Amino acid sequence: MKRIKAILNLTKLSLVIFLTAYIFSGQIIAQEYLNNFPKPKNGNTYVIAHRGVHNNIPENTLAAYQKAIDLGCDFVEIDIRKTKDGKFVSVHNSTVDAYVEGIKGKVSSFTLTELKQMNIGKRISPEWENERIPTFEEILQLCKGQIGIYLDLKEHLADELIPIIKRYEMEQDIVWYIPAFYMKEIKKVKKNCYKCIVMPDPGKEKNISRLVKKVQPFVIATDMSNLNESYVKTAHENNSKVFTDDEAGNIEEWKKIIKWGTDGIQTDQPERLIKFLKKQNLLKYKN
Repeated sequence: MKRIKAILNLTKLSLVIFLTAYIFSGQIIAQEYLNNFPKPKNGNTYVIAHRGVHNNIPENTLAAYQKAIDLGCDFVEIDIRKTKDGKFVSVHNSTVDAYVEGIKGKVSSFTLTELKQMNIGKRISPEWENERIPTFEEILQLCKGQIGIYLDLKEHLADELIPIIKRYEMEQDIVWYIPAFYMKEIKKVKKNCYKCIVMPDPGKEKNISRLVKKVQPFVIATDMSNLNESYVKTAHENNSKVFTDDEAGNIEEWKKIIKWGTDGIQTDQPERLIKFLKKQNLLKYKN
């Protein structure tokens, strides 16, 4: 009996050592990646183009994402939904009603072929007649090596998107926006893709420390309703960067956001924001 107990104890100890080593090695690899997180292209603030650069360009399209690349944005924000035949496309709204004339219905009620036939550029101008709803794979192909992706999960699709991202070897290029109350989805990403960067939104400042203990996020997301200097300070004390959505999208607001130490700004005015950042950096250099 003693011999059996000794064997069982040894087995348990071996299992503990193995699991500890496995987790630790994963943490080392993940930390090594995080240390290589790209620096902002325009000074000290990351510029995130919300739905791409969509001023006079159809939003969430390859053209809008290409414009963000051309301008020197750090990330493009994409909204991913699933089609009727199980494909993944970038559409912000749950329906196509606002994007095409004479067609209504949920994105999920159309096949990819049907969606690709929709002329979503016509409502903007004749210049975009040939612009179509892009697939997730088309976006990855366009962005790889050129710009980061701010992935806004509109549906619980982590299990299905991770294999695609791994196939393109783009775990390092994507931050996953997931509200903190979708904790199961956050843990799925961390479990199945330890290199992937989850970017949960904790809501109020008081939730930051608790969230950090659960998932150790490298970056957290928020908006102007919760952001202030104390919020950013608490996040940084917990080793998390802060990406925020702007609200007014003007210089006065950007100055306040940057003064508080916020790391990144998601905006519908990325071109104006980049010009502002470059001007600020030039003034700092002169001083």
